[in-house]
Amino acid sequence: MTERLQVGDPAPDFTAPTADGGTFTLSEHRGRHVVVYFYPAAMTPGCTTQACDFRDNLGSLQAAGYDVVGVSPDEPAKLTQFAEQEGLTYPLVSDTDRAVMTAYGAYGEKTSYGKPSTGVIRSTVVVDPEGKVELAQYNVKATGHVAKLRRDLGLD
Repeated sequence: MTERLQVGDPAPDFTAPTADGGTFTLSEHRGRHVVVYFYPAAMTPGCTTQACDFRDNLGSLQAAGYDVVGVSPDEPAKLTQFAEQEGLTYPLVSDTDRAVMTAYGAYGEKTSYGKPSTGVIRSTVVVDPEGKVELAQYNVKATGHVAKLRRDLGLD
């Protein structure tokens, strides 16, 4: 079983390729809160719903001091297509070897429709300005998650 992060844990730093051809390094965002969300696959119905929900709330999250980054096991080219298709303007990170997901407890054994399997666990970790875990949510729902996250962060 993958170890899940707890509030107060140091958030594992990472640098990974992004959809726009660059890289994203978590530690470069010190001084701001960072919402790191993990999703199984670009361009699937649930992941599209979740990504668009973050897109639609991005302005208010950023105004409150929160950056957003999405992480999936997809190749950068697929993430580029996803970002263009859905108008996603926040970084989408490619984690093809699942190292970032594993470090965050977002990859491992899960149950889907009553059957155990190994895969991406839809999760969101909020990293505080000092690089520590402020909030860690696992097995989140794609629909309505951003609204719940905003409530949990006291932004509504």
